[in-house]
Amino acid sequence: MDKLIAFLKEKKITEVECVISDMSGIARGKIAPVDKFINEGGMRLPESVLLQTVTGDFVDDELYYKLLNEADVDFMCVPDENAVYVLPWTVEATAQVIHDMYDRMGNPIELSPRNVLKNVLKLYEEKGWEPVVAPEMEFYLVARNDDPDLPLNPPLGRSGRPEAGRQSFSIDAANEYDPLFEDMYEWCEAQGLYIDTLIHEDGPAQMEINFSHGNALSLADQVFVFKRTLREAALKHNVCATFMAKPVTNEPGSAMHIHQSVVDKKTGKNIFTKEDGTKSPHFLGYIAGLQKYIPEFLPLMAPSVNSFRRFLPGTSAPVNLEWGEENRTCGLRIPESSPQNRRIENRIPGADANCYLAIAASLLAGYIGMVEGLKPTNPALGRANESRTAETNCLPLTLEEALVALDQSDAARKYLGDTFTTGYVAVKQTELENFRRVVSAWERQFLLLTV
Repeated sequence: MDKLIAFLKEKKITEVECVISDMSGIARGKIAPVDKFINEGGMRLPESVLLQTVTGDFVDDELYYKLLNEADVDFMCVPDENAVYVLPWTVEATAQVIHDMYDRMGNPIELSPRNVLKNVLKLYEEKGWEPVVAPEMEFYLVARNDDPDLPLNPPLGRSGRPEAGRQSFSIDAANEYDPLFEDMYEWCEAQGLYIDTLIHEDGPAQMEINFSHGNALSLADQVFVFKRTLREAALKHNVCATFMAKPVTNEPGSAMHIHQSVVDKKTGKNIFTKEDGTKSPHFLGYIAGLQKYIPEFLPLMAPSVNSFRRFLPGTSAPVNLEWGEENRTCGLRIPESSPQNRRIENRIPGADANCYLAIAASLLAGYIGMVEGLKPTNPALGRANESRTAETNCLPLTLEEALVALDQSDAARKYLGDTFTTGYVAVKQTELENFRRVVSAWERQFLLLTV
């Protein structure tokens, strides 16, 4: 705690938000005065937090007590001194500290998404490898709306008008929200979040922020913090920011594209490239691993019913596992780069995914492909969505189908653990049952007086 305590005193912090990520990526935890935080050196939370759904419900009792202690005991949350962020939007001097979760014996909690990612990174460390990732986060700015039955609309910009039509890569359209983005950049810089490019995406008031490449755990923490930061900046300007995968009917969905490569820790060289600068067997094995295992791990990248609304033919979201050079119709795109910077862009995950789990799933699929020496399909030429093969057109089409695939995945149970796999599937199935109870506006519009 010495480094952390020194930081808190240097910044004159008076309040600490002690947070963890739950299965859905929601920040849960406690807020404590700084002296209490320092004296206790962490916090306790009930185990049940990790089996809570996005709606606030819990999995059924029978499964709940198989995965957790019947007494609903506390687990220990230990602060990570490398995951401390001063919150620029609070009145009091406040720091957000991300914690790791352990049981009373000091064992990492298997249900923790952050621990899942750390376990995958250990697999790489044992091989002498280090993954390098760079997430791209898409999101919509929307006008405030307190009625969930009403469709979302783009907010008013500086001109006093909402966007009309699609404004891909428009500088002027992005500039409409300059005051908001100036706060966002300032707040990200104050927290040490390494974001760079801002892009206007296809949808009205849909944007993308790119992160600088770096350590996978650090980048997952940064995405976790960035989501809160952007939402706070938006609220300050009387609008909302959403990372829903498909928030607006007939408009493009929002993705979390993950650029990834792997370096040798001793030499610092990219293992995707041979000495002569050509593609290595590891590179091809990594692609093949993504092709084989993304269908089994998909709920970690597409966690809700809404996630699957993004996967529609003829939209900007790839619905295949083809790979190709500079081909955005492929689920796995290979950006043009130097041999040392050779990387793979996984375009399947949605912006709504838990960043720890989406990065962990992508890295794990690639890892298995490398260690098993898998071979990918031939690279796609032209429009991949029109030339799909049975081998690369194998993404589950619904959340129900995807959860069955994850539940039955030997790879998930071997590498992610039985407890996590069973618990995650249970949480998402509980959310799915909750969704099924809701009668939608579409049903009322087209079925009410016609059937």
